[in-house]
Amino acid sequence: QVQLVESGGGLVQAGGSLRLSCAASGIIFRFTAMGWYRQAPGKQRELVAAITSGGSINFADSVKGRFTISRDNAKNTVYLQMNSLKPEDTGTYYCNTYRGEIIWGQGTQVTVSS
Repeated sequence: QVQLVESGGGLVQAGGSLRLSCAASGIIFRFTAMGWYRQAPGKQRELVAAITSGGSINFADSVKGRFTISRDNAKNTVYLQMNSLKPEDTGTYYCNTYRGEIIWGQGTQVTVSS
């Protein structure tokens, strides 16, 4: 059974930084693409960043230059480093992957105060 567990969210002032982690189990992690999505209140869930098993990366335009995504295959973990945070980055951040169906973690809340 695939399980994704996010951590690292919290309350931060604008301009601050957070690092989110997503620990995966039940998959051969090093062969698996991973993604980070977020959902703000009243809005649809949107892609923030994704990383393939080979390390290719894709970012949403709104976070380019501020966020980085990385993976540690030895720890079965994907990270989202978020710098220069803005109030509009507030939302619940979800880790996901695909194994015949889309698998989501439970999410971690990020709140950026102005």
